[in-house]
Amino acid sequence: MYAAVQAGTTDDLVVRHVPLVKRIAYHLLGKLPDTVLVEDLIQAGMLGLLEALKNFDAAQGASFETYAGIRIRGAMLDEVRRSDWTPRSVHRKARQVADAIRQIEHNTGHDAKATEIAEFLGIGMDEYSQILHDTVSCRALSVEELTQEGEHFFDDAQASPNEPLSRLSHDKFNQALTEAIMGLPERERLVISLYYVDELNLREIGQVLDISESRVSQISSQALLRLRARLEGWREGQSNGAGKTNRKVVS
Repeated sequence: MYAAVQAGTTDDLVVRHVPLVKRIAYHLLGKLPDTVLVEDLIQAGMLGLLEALKNFDAAQGASFETYAGIRIRGAMLDEVRRSDWTPRSVHRKARQVADAIRQIEHNTGHDAKATEIAEFLGIGMDEYSQILHDTVSCRALSVEELTQEGEHFFDDAQASPNEPLSRLSHDKFNQALTEAIMGLPERERLVISLYYVDELNLREIGQVLDISESRVSQISSQALLRLRARLEGWREGQSNGAGKTNRKVVS
């Protein structure tokens, strides 16, 4: 247990990691609709922190901050999902776009372009742009939901330290996600990196790339839908191999 390898009481450890909870809450808040309150995220995150303190096993090799961050973020996302603030139609259209991307890339062997996706769906570019705009509300959960796969395996590894397959599955997912991100078109990969790694908001990314905040949002949404499409094979039991994009090679 974490308390066994760190000096201080549980209360001390909670107080020490409150800034971590707040940092994650405010970063996540920037990806969510105005209806989500930061106070609710922090409250859920504190419960996640307590769970992390209760279940952390230093023998697994991960640092407490890494493990706690996963548990805190997961608790916040669970709270957001319970509020059911995204219309079902938005999720349905997002899945349709992801399916279109996957089929186009499988058939052509190259990155699906926006015009190709719109044509595949039988809609105009204005409608396609509107779909990307609408998925802004749920796109924050897109990568998070993908990483939930890894988190579930992390749970398995924590619960079953003698089961190497659990840790292996977690590592395979991380590798698949990393490869999928590296395989994104350059502009999409850059936006994802600035947003999730450098933790810039949409306005700041727009300033870096000299494009509008709305355009950044569209690029980010399309990137996350592309990731979902490319990881679908892994999510269905790695039927096409971990990290594969399901695209055939075109000579």
